[in-house]
Amino acid sequence: MLDFHLHRQQGAFTLDATLKVPARGVTALFGRSGSGKTTILRLIAGLERPDHGHLRLDGECLTGGESDIFVPAHRRRLGVVFQEPRLFPHYSVRGNLRYGMPRALTPAQRQQNQSRLHEMVTLLGIEDLLSRMPGQLSGGEARRVAIGRALLSRPRMLLLDEPLTGLDGARKQELLHYIARLAREIEIPILFVSHDTRELFAVADRLALVDNGRITASGEIGDMLSRLDLAPQTGRFEAGSLLTAEVLSHDDDWQLTRLGLGAGLSLKLARLAMPVGRRVRLRLRARDISIALETPPHTSLRNALPAVIHEIESERGHASAELVLGIAGQRVRARVDRLVCQELGLKVGLGVKALISSVALSGPDVISLDAMDDDIPVMDAVQTHAAQANATQNDAGSTSSAS
Repeated sequence: MLDFHLHRQQGAFTLDATLKVPARGVTALFGRSGSGKTTILRLIAGLERPDHGHLRLDGECLTGGESDIFVPAHRRRLGVVFQEPRLFPHYSVRGNLRYGMPRALTPAQRQQNQSRLHEMVTLLGIEDLLSRMPGQLSGGEARRVAIGRALLSRPRMLLLDEPLTGLDGARKQELLHYIARLAREIEIPILFVSHDTRELFAVADRLALVDNGRITASGEIGDMLSRLDLAPQTGRFEAGSLLTAEVLSHDDDWQLTRLGLGAGLSLKLARLAMPVGRRVRLRLRARDISIALETPPHTSLRNALPAVIHEIESERGHASAELVLGIAGQRVRARVDRLVCQELGLKVGLGVKALISSVALSGPDVISLDAMDDDIPVMDAVQTHAAQANATQNDAGSTSSAS
């Protein structure tokens, strides 16, 4: 576990941050540009020194304490990947990966290094890149190599500083897939710096909000994103919820997948390339949920889920109202017109129907919680996601009046 309280004065900017990061999973540092996220990461990595405070990793003091300890960066055993891959241009991909590995002095150690290299190359899907030079790699490929090099150094923790910056949609989705895969299969914590809520939905297990140099709130990501009081920091347009579900069945004729939410409830969405029984995490956007008192008799909205209103936030000067619903024991955010709240008589404790269009959900909104599909190449999955997203846009355009 990582535990820190760090204070640093940089001109007029004051950083005073406290956080505990668990020993497994992905913890995201999220906030606007200039909020202090990268400074926190650099202090953790030992690239900068705080004015005062402490930092402990797995019980070892790396910064502070009674003796004012400061362990230098190269002795902290932390893997760090910045926005730029920073690969050695004169080494091939294989050479860059080997550079990060511990020196092998015996045949047994050399064999162990070779096995770890093979495992990492397979995990990151870079088998075909080993002989290439960094200048021949795409942005997403270079980031994967940088992550692999960091992990081959056998770090106690992986620090990712906005690793998706500058990538296009397909490359970003591809790298998100690999980071999510890493998070499920490696046994070290990951600290992921981002200012994009869509990235958080895809990879984070826990969320720490950074604002003006302070960590203002932290907790499980599903709980954090469903809190209405944090909306000014987490954002309103992309606001939503994370639900856990299970793949129940596929309809190959109509290219639909049914997900079980628990309590006998399920919803349908575009066909997923995941086997029946797979546990998944589903992203539902608040703006994609409509509310009705009863299930409409004739509608294009495929999913009508029974829900109970837990919270309502409706303010004068805003056209919309924010709701928190209880669906199958999970908290779900929804956004409706304030006038609709009045006309339908919406109030806390009222039972309603949450209406969700199947075309509002696509592959990128669903992340596997189990081991990844080894038989499905990642780029095939990305292309499937892109095709589903295009179909979603086309279908949404033809049914927008009903959605």
